Amino acid sequence: MNSNVQSLKAFLSSAGRVALVEVAGTKGSTPREKGAFMLVSQTAIFGTIGGGQLEYMAIDKARQMVGKEARIEVDEICATLDVPLGPEIGQCCGGRVEVLIRLVDAALAAELVAVAEAEEAHLPHVYIFGGGHVGQALASTIALLPVHGVVIETRAEALEGMPETVETRLTAMPEAMVRNAPAGAAFAILTHDHALDFLIVAEALKRGDTAYVGMIGSKTKKATFRNWFLKSADGSQAEFARLVSPIGGDTVKDKRPQVIAALAAAEIMTALVSHNAALSADHQVPHGRVMAG
Repeated sequence: MNSNVQSLKAFLSSAGRVALVEVAGTKGSTPREKGAFMLVSQTAIFGTIGGGQLEYMAIDKARQMVGKEARIEVDEICATLDVPLGPEIGQCCGGRVEVLIRLVDAALAAELVAVAEAEEAHLPHVYIFGGGHVGQALASTIALLPVHGVVIETRAEALEGMPETVETRLTAMPEAMVRNAPAGAAFAILTHDHALDFLIVAEALKRGDTAYVGMIGSKTKKATFRNWFLKSADGSQAEFARLVSPIGGDTVKDKRPQVIAALAAAEIMTALVSHNAALSADHQVPHGRVMAG
């Protein structure tokens, strides 16, 4: 499984001289928040500060700094851009962004890796039960998001071809994986077996610390599950009310796997953000933060 930390380390080790471009301050409407950053070498880029002319200006300045001889003055290893996001640069955000650009030395590189490792350790977990057509599509979508994706299957062949950034687990008892998941996790249940779906959903609903529990299926399947859950699985109506089914909602009638995956991913991310917003700020790790200094 590849990770953002591994990608960052690979970039730092292969890019040569690199500059860190960081959003140090914002006013009004801006493309990215304070702390967002990117790395710039002469030929490559890692990350983004929001795109557009602002980013192009920052890249140009960073490459000027990176391209200078190794022996440069102290005041040339750091630069600041104060950019109004108006018609002068072809952007209409209306805000203002202060960008700090620094050449990356060994100490700063180590700090970048440490921050990335801390962020990765605190990423919300998204468990996808089932590696069928929708499971594959959802895994590919989740792989693009700032989450720790895990696909769980009982069939080895169904795990083939999963994105490199998504973890895969093969187990004969997927419902047991629910019990060991961290608090605040999201569960998307879409296996090839309705009875197995029911077991997994029941385990997830009985946890009171989940951000999202969703099951693929129809209104009939949901009603059948409700009857079984309340009468045979010792479930409560309050627990059942937390179930999202069908995943992705039923407003869009398109049932192609990629469409369901896109809708479900948006639903899951909304639930994760809402859940995390309810937690104490002391228990959250900011995204993309590198201390300016």
